[in-house]
Amino acid sequence: MSAEQTHSAGQAAEPHRSGVVAIVGRPNVGKSTLLNQLLGEKIAIVTPKPQTTRNRITGIRTTPNSQIIFLDTPGIHRAHSLMNRRMVDVALKTLQEVEGVLWLIDAREGLRREDEDIAGTLKESKAVTLILLNKMDLISKGRLLPLMERCSALLPGREIIPVSALKGENVSLVLGQIEKFLPEGPSYYPEGEATDQTERFVASEFIREKIFLLTRAEIPYGTAVTIDEFVEKKEKSLIVIKATIHVEREAHRPILIGKKGAMLREIGREAREELESLLGCKLFLELFVKVNRGWTRDPHALTEMGL
Repeated sequence: MSAEQTHSAGQAAEPHRSGVVAIVGRPNVGKSTLLNQLLGEKIAIVTPKPQTTRNRITGIRTTPNSQIIFLDTPGIHRAHSLMNRRMVDVALKTLQEVEGVLWLIDAREGLRREDEDIAGTLKESKAVTLILLNKMDLISKGRLLPLMERCSALLPGREIIPVSALKGENVSLVLGQIEKFLPEGPSYYPEGEATDQTERFVASEFIREKIFLLTRAEIPYGTAVTIDEFVEKKEKSLIVIKATIHVEREAHRPILIGKKGAMLREIGREAREELESLLGCKLFLELFVKVNRGWTRDPHALTEMGL
């Protein structure tokens, strides 16, 4: 047997590994940006505002030797409102059903009280934890070392990796470390599938992302998006989407619509263009704005909005 054949046989004997890995951290540390970088495509919405992610987002990375199912979670913080408490519960419950955890920390801001709370939770977790110090490109090595020491004191024995979720630095190293600790197992999703989220859900998220990016103050936090109609017209290679943007205050409605409908048109245009690129076909998007007073404080309304 030649050296090349021996190498090929060794590769064939490599066991296939699979498992679920949660991405956790306090709000606005770059979890969704990291998920998109790990997958090589955008499936999670990203904005500069904290608490953009409200639901658990599944991302799937498949290689010949492994399948990693990533779960991007809402930011863990000391929540006071009912909606935020539900979001934090989603993240904490996720820790109970995964093989691994990527704990993402904003290296530029350092460790905060919420980070210490998360470390306390992870101490009790049986999952393998990698500590990722994000935004390594924005901080000197001299500042990174003390932060690594503090992280090591909070969670002894865990691997600490500086990364840049935005630029992709050390992301391949993180993937290599994950593949080492994953158990042997089959692929659970077909090759080429990057998420198990429905197209309706993805559409609602992309619309919500544009609301976060284009509106200010408390307005994006008091909005939710539901899809009323999602129809594929295959003969025309067209998808027709009708969506409702729910606001909790009457005063928010005219701001979201804008002068002569300008704001609503811009939200729709930006969402439509990105969805067309993602779905690979033309799209007709119609948006409506509805006032649901106090929906963020109503348990039944929150459930209806998927929270």
